[in-house]
Amino acid sequence: MKKKKKEIQLPTVEELENELRRERYKMNYGRTLRSTIYALVTVAAAAILVATLLLPVLQIYGSSMNPTLTDGDIILSLKEADFGKQDIVAFYYNNKILVKRVIAGPSEWVNIDEEGNVTVNGEPLDEPYLIDKAFGDCDITLPYQVPEGRYFVMGDHRSVSVDSRNTSVGCVSEEQIVGRLIFRIWPLDKVGSIS
Repeated sequence: MKKKKKEIQLPTVEELENELRRERYKMNYGRTLRSTIYALVTVAAAAILVATLLLPVLQIYGSSMNPTLTDGDIILSLKEADFGKQDIVAFYYNNKILVKRVIAGPSEWVNIDEEGNVTVNGEPLDEPYLIDKAFGDCDITLPYQVPEGRYFVMGDHRSVSVDSRNTSVGCVSEEQIVGRLIFRIWPLDKVGSIS
């Protein structure tokens, strides 16, 4: 008995073109997917670096900075080493981040009278951001000279704020400072720069 030869069927040109298109599509799809994933990872890493190293994002807890900042506000801060009077800064204190206003810098003299009026180097401090003044929780000897490399800070809600007026917090060193608060991003009805 003779075996029949099996006929080999060659694909048509159209079938070859369709298969080639399918293979090219798979290659392009894989390449596009990989490049999209790489781009997303790169953007996420850059965002984390910027948020950690340059513009930390902070959420406000408590009422020591009322009315300027309220509980739940989300703020952008800027890491920099130059802080001026009345700038609002965030700083590390006992594994927490506190937010207060810079009142005086290194070597300056701070005095507070019984009504809560603050003077720096004998000059009254203009504080339009305050609703009420208070002597607050003060256990330092006044007038007080700010040590070198430190800042005297106070909350805007003076009657409840525990700040540089109390030795438990004291003056803040430059190394403790996270950054200067510059912009409120939440709530949406209060979005804008902070002063």
